[in-house]
Amino acid sequence: MADPAIPEDAIVEERFIAASGPGGQNVNKVATAVQMRVDIFRLGLPPYAYHRLKQLAGSRINSAGELVLTARKFRTQEANRADVRERLADLITRAHERQAKRIKTKPSRTAKAKRVDAKKNRSRVKAARGKPKLD
Repeated sequence: MADPAIPEDAIVEERFIAASGPGGQNVNKVATAVQMRVDIFRLGLPPYAYHRLKQLAGSRINSAGELVLTARKFRTQEANRADVRERLADLITRAHERQAKRIKTKPSRTAKAKRVDAKKNRSRVKAARGKPKLD
């Protein structure tokens, strides 16, 4: 899926907060970090993508069903805003990727026999380490 469209009504809140990190004295004066809250129910995801998004996001989804993303990597609000939107798009793209179904296999008869033989040999080796029996 190439660059998913994020509906504007899904973005509940986008606010700027004081950040730590790069910015020098400017970081103490200007709120450059971006905190975005997205309602995951309004993204219009299919059920499999919705469950995968919940799995990928983990604790970043709060009890109200909002995905909370924070970006504070850059010195400017615009760069942090672009970063948080890019990360949201990446999460949605990764949520749309389907996992390959696991195909159950079972060991062949010869593989089972080899395993049992190896266990018997190992048992003999360990038994030989014990004290000799007086017969």
